[in-house]
Amino acid sequence: MGRGRVELKRIENKINRQVTFSKRRNGLLKKAYELSVLCDAEIALIIFSNRGKLYEFSSSGMTKTLERYQRCCFIPHDNTHERETQSWYLEVIKLNAKYEALQRTQRHLLGEDLGPLNMKELHNLEKQLEGALARARQQKTQIMMEQMDDLRKKERQLGDLNKQLIVKLEAEGQNLETIQGLWSCCGAAATENFPLHLSQTQPMECDLQPVLQIGYHHYVEAERSSAPTGMAGTTIPI
Repeated sequence: MGRGRVELKRIENKINRQVTFSKRRNGLLKKAYELSVLCDAEIALIIFSNRGKLYEFSSSGMTKTLERYQRCCFIPHDNTHERETQSWYLEVIKLNAKYEALQRTQRHLLGEDLGPLNMKELHNLEKQLEGALARARQQKTQIMMEQMDDLRKKERQLGDLNKQLIVKLEAEGQNLETIQGLWSCCGAAATENFPLHLSQTQPMECDLQPVLQIGYHHYVEAERSSAPTGMAGTTIPI
């Protein structure tokens, strides 16, 4: 019969625990040595017993191995650029795959390259197009309603402005009629206070025959009786 599986748990017997620790410690150190020799690996093994006693093994020196461990864990790796390059390369591959998928989806939405699609994919594409069409119609209706509301607001504003202009024009017309009435009253009063003479209403008689006058006009009547003919003033018909 084969050995049964040993249950891993703490050994309660102190002596048995110490014996087991010694055997397994020696076996672990031996395996570490064999691994370093067979595989040319750098190995450092540190063991503390329950009493605090130190047991160690190092294939290349414990200090050297610990320094190397610290450089690997706390100092940037020497191949950081290589790893970053590889990470960026993987990221570019992912982005290219997403870009190609988006382009393929866009062609499908435009009705192109539908041959490779099966019935289920075509049904999903039809649903997407119907949903997109419904959203487009809803957005179009909303925009039209907003434009109609804006036009109604502008119409109300123009109506109010038109009413204001009508009231203003009526007020100006009343003022003009009042001014014209005042002018008519003032004209009638002036006519009553200052009546025109009859001679001013009759047309003046004018001699249309051209006359050439020589001399001073205001002396002609006074000197005509005393002065000889042709001295003070002479009027010669033409």
